[in-house]
This record gives sequence, C-alpha cells and structure tokens, in this order.
Amino acid sequence: MGDLRQPFAGTANGDRISTASSRLTRRRRLRACHGCDLVVALPPLRPNERADCPRCGHLLARRNRLPVQRGLALASAAFTCLVLAVSFPFVGFQVQGVSNRIELVDAPVSLIDFGEYLVAISVLLTVVVLPALYLIGLIWLHSSLLRSKLLPQSRTIARAILHVIPWMMADVFVVATLVSLIKIVSYGQIGLDPAFWFFCAFAVLLLKTNQSVDADWLWFALAGEPPAPAGTRTGETAAGQGLTGCAVCGLINRLDDAAPTACRRCGEHLHSRHPQSLQRTYALLATATVLYVPANVYPIMTTTVLGASEPSTIIGGVLSFAYHGDLPIALIIFTASVLVPVSKILALGWLCVNAQRRVPRDRGTSARLYRAVEFIGRWSMVDVFVVAILVALLRAGAVLSITPGVAALAFASVVVVSMFAAMSFDPRLLWDAPRNGQEKGKDG
Repeated sequence: MGDLRQPFAGTANGDRISTASSRLTRRRRLRACHGCDLVVALPPLRPNERADCPRCGHLLARRNRLPVQRGLALASAAFTCLVLAVSFPFVGFQVQGVSNRIELVDAPVSLIDFGEYLVAISVLLTVVVLPALYLIGLIWLHSSLLRSKLLPQSRTIARAILHVIPWMMADVFVVATLVSLIKIVSYGQIGLDPAFWFFCAFAVLLLKTNQSVDADWLWFALAGEPPAPAGTRTGETAAGQGLTGCAVCGLINRLDDAAPTACRRCGEHLHSRHPQSLQRTYALLATATVLYVPANVYPIMTTTVLGASEPSTIIGGVLSFAYHGDLPIALIIFTASVLVPVSKILALGWLCVNAQRRVPRDRGTSARLYRAVEFIGRWSMVDVFVVAILVALLRAGAVLSITPGVAALAFASVVVVSMFAAMSFDPRLLWDAPRNGQEKGKDG
C-alpha cells in the first residue's frame, strides 16, 4: 500500500485540510480523487501495491508486475476463449426424445424471434460484443506498448475501453446459465458442451484482465505525464483551486470558465462536477421505479409443459425455486432481482438527498455505499439472462417450451436505467462544503 494511507490533519468537517499539510508541488504526480475531489500526490508504487485516497478510500492507482506482458497475455487468452465459446455448441437439453442444442449467440437471437429486440440487443452487447471490443482494444494498446511505438488511434481506444468496463457481464451470464440449468434439470437431461467451459474460462480471464488494467499507468505509458497546473496544492479540493481531475486518465487540469475544457492528455470533456448530476439521477431513479412496477406485476416468462401454459413473475419464480427445495437458487434470484434493484434505488435516493443537503456527517459511509451500489448494479441482469437462455434452449413446442413475457423488457430497462443513474451521480457532491448555517460534523 502506498503512503497515501497516512492521514491528513484537517478541520472537523474535512473540507479543508490544514495548510501545514498543504504544499505547492510539481515534482510529484498529482491526482484529484474522483470520489471526494481531494488533491493528493501519488507515492512511488512497487508491483502489487495500490494507492487509495486518504479521505474517502477511493482507488487512485495500482501497479502490477510486468503490466504490458501480463495485460497482453490475459487479453489474448480471454479473446481466444470467447472466439471458441461462440464457435461451438454451448448447452444441450433433451426431453421425451426431443433434443435441442444451442450456441451462445442463440440466446439473444431467440429473443428476436419473439419480438424482444431491445432485450436481445442488451444481452448480445453485454455478453459478447462489448467484451470482444474491450479485449481487442487492450490487445491493440498493449501491442503498441510492447513495440514502443503507438499504433493509430491508441488514445481514442484507451478512452473508449474504460467506458465499456461497467457494461461487460460475462460473469453474470455464467451464473444465469447455472441457474437456468438447475431450473430445468427436473424436466429432462442437460448437457454442458465445450463452449460452456470455454465461456467459463473466458469469464474468469476477463475478470483477471480487468484487474490487470491500471488506467493511471496505462495513460502514463501512452502519453507521459504533463506537469500539474502551476500552484496546485495537495490536501485541498481541486474545485477549490479551479481544477478538476480527468475521469478517464486522471490528469489534473485547470478549468476555463469561458469555454469548454478538454483534458490536455486524453481529450475527455471536463467538468468540475457532473452537469446537473442530482437532477439527472433523480429523473433516472424515478424512471427505474416506475418501470419496476410492471417488471414485477407482469410475467417475465411463460412455461408450457404438455400443452399447459403457466406464466411466471419474478417473485413467482423465487417462490417456485423455494417450494422445490432449491433455496440457494431462490436466494440468488431474490437477491439479484428484488433486493439489489430496490436497495440500489433507495441507496441512490438517500445519497442524492445527502448531497443536496450537503450534510457533513457520515461522508465516509456514504462513499462506501456509493461504491457498493456501483458494484452490485449489473448483477440484476441474472434474471434477464435466465429468460434468454431458457427461451433458446426449451423449444420443444407443446411438450416443453418457454416464451418471454412483457416483464423481461421492463426489468432489463430497470437494470440499465439504474446503472445510468449510478453513473450520473457525482460522489464528490457528498464532500462539498456544507451550506451556511448547517451543522458541521465529523467525516464517517
């Protein structure tokens, strides 16, 4: 761990750090924390070390051993596994002499057959397309660094791939596949084909690849480190100095009030705070709340067994798993489809209220809550993926088949909209100075 864990002395509300610990510096690499806006100097980091913000705990930078070789090897291996996963049969199912074998891409394609175009696109993008583009981009960048010669559009690609990361859900799809197979194992025989194992390997390698990417190091290797603006002081907020940290490459830039500002290193558009952050977050949360009603009221899928059709809601599916003794699966579905979306909406609403009121108490707790909300949001896609897999796999007509319900689109929309809500919220608002007359408290 870097020496940023050494606490700064500060006032009670933590908005201004004492001038004794503030110093002018241009010799060390400076960063403005994306979680609380505190300007800090990065310490020298050895391999397998990381530097966290001393005030809110947000990750600032980390270092890996042999980052170019490691990143290139992991990205290449993950991409190879993905190619193999889409090239062979994924899973198979047989009931009463009727068998069906599907490939990975059949899951979204089958949804198109039932007119669920938006759900199909979301499944295809999050499971195959975006991970593939991400890995290709990383291979491109690391190949450039290995050759010590930048390939065309390297900086544009580096900017793009960092925006893709939250939308890659291969690991969620693996869990959804297992849930789907457990759901139908009592109806017939299931088979795990080669593509399933290739995809599991791909999901693991993709996670390892993400962990190997350090945006701070990557941008330093691609474009160097322009000096911080003259007069930048550590231990104070960037906004208080007319500065802001780039959300993509981390470089501190001086804002120009007269014209839009772009990052000097990567070209990203810069703002001291996300424009209309609270208004957008409130609007998206309201949209997600409204969509969550039909997502639970209407069937998410309809199961036909021997000619008898039975619609199933999200809660109905949870109760069905619990009734048949599959309590762990029932708990997974309940957590992903009920607990996570509701908790996320409530948590973001609470954070918006705190940011709007600028309450100085429990800021550390609020920062940790926001990071948790960011992490768990995408796992709600489990139920959507389960529907996609079952619709593709169970196509035995009146003997056994599953069709998507209207709630599938509504629930997928809840997940996507709530993720956009989390991205729209600016956690730095939690640390802004309290309004006049408000009680000052201690950071959490």
